[in-house]
Amino acid sequence: MDNQVTAACDDSCTGSEASIESVRSKLINETTAGQLADLFKALGDPTRVKIIHALVQSELCVHDLTQVLSMGQSAVSHQLRLLRNMRIVKRRKVGKTVFYSLDDDHVEQIILLTLQHLKHE
Repeated sequence: MDNQVTAACDDSCTGSEASIESVRSKLINETTAGQLADLFKALGDPTRVKIIHALVQSELCVHDLTQVLSMGQSAVSHQLRLLRNMRIVKRRKVGKTVFYSLDDDHVEQIILLTLQHLKHE
């Protein structure tokens, strides 16, 4: 017999002891839910994750990132533009060189906590 747990309560379930209204009143709104989902979409691409992980280690220019990732400049620039639009990375211009870094500590924390989660057994 298969012992899979089903997602639905059985007919005799009367709910948990949680206050449904309390949970509902604290639920994030549609705008915030959409923004959070967009963040996870941005983090859902392996190339972008590698860029972010490289930037956790050091501020880098586009040339540095192309070397680290063994990718073309246009591909890296495209991903950086998306990450910048999502406020995941920021840029700093020195002369003609543009340096990229993480926008804030929260992005680094998300990446590092996720890596810890993956190593957790």
